[in-house]
Formats: sequence, C-alpha cells, structure tokens
Amino acid sequence: MEEVLPELKEFITGYCERYKIHKVDPAALTCDTSIDLDLDIFDIEIDLFLAEFTDKFRIDNSKFTWYKYGYPKGSVGVDMIKTVFGYRANWVKKVANKLYKPKFKVQNLQEAMKTGRLV
Repeated sequence: MEEVLPELKEFITGYCERYKIHKVDPAALTCDTSIDLDLDIFDIEIDLFLAEFTDKFRIDNSKFTWYKYGYPKGSVGVDMIKTVFGYRANWVKKVANKLYKPKFKVQNLQEAMKTGRLV
C-alpha cells in the first residue's frame, strides 16, 4: 500500500487538532483512511476542510464536484455506535462500514497533491 505523504499527514492532523474534531494519530493514517467515516469530517465541515486543503497546497479545484463521490452527510447510527463502543475495535469499523459507505478518502487528496488538481 502506498504511504501517505508527510505534508498531507501533517495537514490532516493539524486540521483535526485546530478545529477540535478529534485526536488523529499520524502513524495510523493510510491512503485508505476515510475523511468522512474515520475522521468524522462531513457536511459543511468537509467543504471547509477542502477549501483549506486547496489553499495550502495550491490545488486546482475548479473541476471538482461531489457528484463523483456523493456528498458526505454522516450517519446517526454510526455516531451512536462510535459513542457507545468507541472506534478502535475492528468489528466496530466493519459495522460502521456496513451502515455508511465512506465517500472521500485520503487517497483522493494524495492524488490531488501529485497531479495538482482535485477531481
């Protein structure tokens, strides 16, 4: 599996810390980490996240649309499961993935950094 770029890890952990989303372990970030499901960044927060991302790394997002991914809205059921059981156990992650399909992953951001365009 491809390694996440250090600048991207730093940006994601800094963003989550700055906006008090939750503590993110940089070593645990992989290309398969979901922005909306694993990091709990969705709804209006995802738009702010992408705006800061494109500004910081000078990414062209003029062709970006949510139609390709589906707009991440989150899930009440997943929030309830995370609250009751936490999100560290593998079985909790599997159940969460069944209830809510992740829309946007770190891999998408990494591709944007390599190509200079977010599509």
